[in-house]
Amino acid sequence: MTDRIDDAVKRGFAPSEEAPEGLADARRSRFSTKAGGRSANDRSGNGFLADSALSDDMDLRPRNFVQRRLPDLGIALKSILGFWLLYLALITLRAVVLDFPDFWAMLARRGAVVLIGAALTFLVYLALRPLAASTLNRKAIVAGILCLPASIAFSAFNYYVFYIFAPLDAAEWDASMKDLTPLEMALQNIVESALSWYFIFAAWASLYVAMSYAKELRAADRRAAAFAREAQEAQLRALRYQINPHFLFNTLNSLSALILSQRIEKAERMIMTLSTFFRTTLSADPTADIALEEEIKLQRLYLDIEQVRFPDRLKVEVDVPEHLAGVRVPVLLLQPIVENAIKYGVARSRGAVTVRISAYEEAGRLHLKVKDNGEVPPPHSCDDCGGTGVGLKNVCERLIARYGVQAGCFHGPDPEGGYTVHVIMPVIRND
Repeated sequence: MTDRIDDAVKRGFAPSEEAPEGLADARRSRFSTKAGGRSANDRSGNGFLADSALSDDMDLRPRNFVQRRLPDLGIALKSILGFWLLYLALITLRAVVLDFPDFWAMLARRGAVVLIGAALTFLVYLALRPLAASTLNRKAIVAGILCLPASIAFSAFNYYVFYIFAPLDAAEWDASMKDLTPLEMALQNIVESALSWYFIFAAWASLYVAMSYAKELRAADRRAAAFAREAQEAQLRALRYQINPHFLFNTLNSLSALILSQRIEKAERMIMTLSTFFRTTLSADPTADIALEEEIKLQRLYLDIEQVRFPDRLKVEVDVPEHLAGVRVPVLLLQPIVENAIKYGVARSRGAVTVRISAYEEAGRLHLKVKDNGEVPPPHSCDDCGGTGVGLKNVCERLIARYGVQAGCFHGPDPEGGYTVHVIMPVIRND
C-alpha cells in the first residue's frame, strides 16, 4: 500500500512532469531579463548592471530616428497633399468655367505655385513638431502665428510667378493697379493677397492640429485599454496562483491525521484529489473561459478535499441543468465563492451544513448561486473571501469589467438561513 502512495505522489508531484509554460520559462531563465542571462539572485558583480544586461530586448533607444522625431509625418504629408491638390483642382475648374486665356501656361504656373505652397506648409509642420507634447490651445496659437510668415512668403512667390516672371496676358488682364509704381503695386498686392492666403494656411493648420490631436487621443485610448487588459489578466492570474494557504495547511494537517490513524486508502485518495486539483488549476489559462461543467468539476475536487476535513459537517448539492453544461464561464469564477462558504459557513458551524451550487437561465442570462445554510458571516467579512486575496468584491468587479452592465453580483444573508452569492452573466455558448 505504501508503494501505491509513493506512486501516487510521484504521479501528482513528479519533478519530471512537464511544468506550466510560464513556470518552465521562469525556471530556465532564473528570472533574468535576457534569455540565458543572469538572475537577480546572482552574486555581486554578475547582476543586472554587468555587461549591459539591458542592451538587447529591453533597449529603450529608438531604432527609427524619423519615426521618433516625426511621429505625425504620415498625417502631415497626406493632409498637405490632399489640401493642395484640392486647391489646384478648384482653381483649374474655375479657369475652365470662366474661360481664362493662356490656360495651359497658367496651369503650369499654378502647379509650380502649388508645389511652393506645399513646401511652405511642410515647413509650418516642422516648426510645430517641437510642440508635440504641448496643450491643444498652445498648438493652435503657435500654428496661427506660423501661418502668417508662410502666407506672406507664398503671396510674394505667387506675385512673382504671375506678374514679374514673364507676365502673361492673363496676368495683365487681372491687374487693376496700373497707376501705382511697380514697387507699390507689388507691396499692395502681396499684402492684400497674404490676408487671403493666411486663412488657407490656417485652415490646413487647424486640420492638421485636429488630426494630430485625434491620433493622440486614439493612442491614449489604446494604451488605457491595454493597461486595463493587463490589469484584468493580472487579477485573473492572481486568482489562479494565490492559492489559499489556510486551505493547503489544513489539507496537509488532515492528510497527516489520516496517515497517523492508518487510514491509508483515504489518505491516498486525498493526495490524488489534491494533486489533480493543483494540476488542473495551474495548467488552466487564467484569461480563458471554460464550460460550466468543467468549472463545477473543479469545485467538486475542492469540496472533496474539504469533505475529508469536515466528513460529518459538509454536505454538497449541485443542481446544473444539462442544457447549461456547455455554457462558457470565466475559469475559477466560483472558487473564491465556494471557499467563502466553507470558511464562514462550514468551519464556524457545529452542525451539518449544505453547500449548494445551482444554475439556471432566465432572459438570456446565466444565473449561478452558491448557498450555504451555515452561520451568517459577520459584516464585511466577505471581502476577505477565505484568504484568497481576491474576495467577492473583486469577483464582482471582474464580471463587470468583462461583461459590463450585462453582468452583476449580489450576496448577503439568505431569508431562508445561511448565506447566498448570486452571480449573473450573459449566456455564451460555443458555435
